[in-house]
Amino acid sequence: MIRLLAILMLVSSPALAQLRDFSCVGAEQLQDGALSVDFARGADRLTPEASAALVPLAEEAKTMLDRNICVLGFAASPEGGAQTASRLAARRARAVAQQLSQLGIERDRIRAEARTRGFTTERERRGVDRRAGARVILLPPA
Repeated sequence: MIRLLAILMLVSSPALAQLRDFSCVGAEQLQDGALSVDFARGADRLTPEASAALVPLAEEAKTMLDRNICVLGFAASPEGGAQTASRLAARRARAVAQQLSQLGIERDRIRAEARTRGFTTERERRGVDRRAGARVILLPPA
């Protein structure tokens, strides 16, 4: 009886969504399909202007379902020590990812990651926009 009840509960429960398998490694090197989102010093909330800047990218992403999005959060060195900066960068990336989701992008197409100096080598940092804020990258098709 208990076995039957357990089986019925599993069958009647909603299916868990499959997570899309993609990585943001190297994404910050991509220039095409990228957008920088500025934040005030120490802030992790999007301004109305920053939210509006995400709309064209979200509209483009809605038409290209085979392309995923990386949101990389950054914090400037004057915004705190390594741990504080890492948390702030993560909150910024999460805020942008949530806004993209509210604009109609499926949440499993978005990866939000904090990036700090410890995540990349000096060679990888050259030519990459690392202003305090977030960088949104519409990845090429898989």
